[in-house]
Amino acid sequence: MTTLSPENSLSARQSASFILVKRKPSIDKTEWDGFFDENGHLAKSRDFICVNILERGLHPLVRTEAWKFLTGYYSWQSSQDERLTVDSTRRKNYEALCQMYQKIEPLLENLHQNFIETRNNITHDIQKLYDKDPLGNVLIDKKRLEKILLLSYVCNTQAEYQQGFHEMVMLFQLMVEHDHETFWLFQFFLQKMEHSCVINIGVGKNLDMLNNLITFLDPVFAEHLQGKGAGAVQSLFPWFCLCFQRAFKSFDDVWRLWEVLLTGKPCRNFQVLVAYSMLQMVREQVLRESMSGDNILLACNKLIDLDADELISAACVVYAELLQKEVPRPLKDFFL
Repeated sequence: MTTLSPENSLSARQSASFILVKRKPSIDKTEWDGFFDENGHLAKSRDFICVNILERGLHPLVRTEAWKFLTGYYSWQSSQDERLTVDSTRRKNYEALCQMYQKIEPLLENLHQNFIETRNNITHDIQKLYDKDPLGNVLIDKKRLEKILLLSYVCNTQAEYQQGFHEMVMLFQLMVEHDHETFWLFQFFLQKMEHSCVINIGVGKNLDMLNNLITFLDPVFAEHLQGKGAGAVQSLFPWFCLCFQRAFKSFDDVWRLWEVLLTGKPCRNFQVLVAYSMLQMVREQVLRESMSGDNILLACNKLIDLDADELISAACVVYAELLQKEVPRPLKDFFL
């Protein structure tokens, strides 16, 4: 059995408490404000706050400010005055980027075929978005959304535009009031999550580790997948590219999972444990019906309207199981 370090022992206890105890009410505005002193400096540790976010989640009225800390938009060491300065600077920088984009757009159109193709893809993706709630109220401004995505594409050389980014930015636009906040939160989110959701950086490694995890924890299922399900796990790349957002019944559930992923709790690369937990939901059906690759993928795509708390709890159970086993080096380095 693996000898647990004090840090891992603490993580195991935190995971167990999340699994066994009915979730307490989410962190509301009064409690959030109590995490800071009179100058706006944190009076609680970052670790304390992140563990509470894992176990309890954030009230919608707190989410916008909390996410600015979780993504790195704000420094955890900043004061209230410093954060006001940061907001002002981010707004000015965003406006400068917009002005730059207006100047170079004709040049990009003439010299870069990829730019025209990507702009067309963004326009097409945004037009497909349903922008109204069940009562017919407009939820998002598609023109503003398109502008932010184009600017993000031009400014971000590593994480080029990929399908699904328009849905991510829509969720940020729903969360915050101003375009500069939407833009920068999305940039910082991509930086935090690039090793899990960006195709050309991290998605492949996540899928490889998911395969390794299945082989280690569930050899029977792994053998089936390697036989009849050739390529089934690799076909699940949209789960990572979209950070699982299409699997949930509400935007609140998506935000709930994303904020946990941003905390880094209970472990690194928690998104792979989430994917493993989702696969376990179809495991019995796959084995019972001796499903092949396409049918496995179809069963996985039917995993919708999930409850984020239940999924997080299931993934915490997997993490607690890993802590009790002699984990091989690739998985140990990835998670523990």
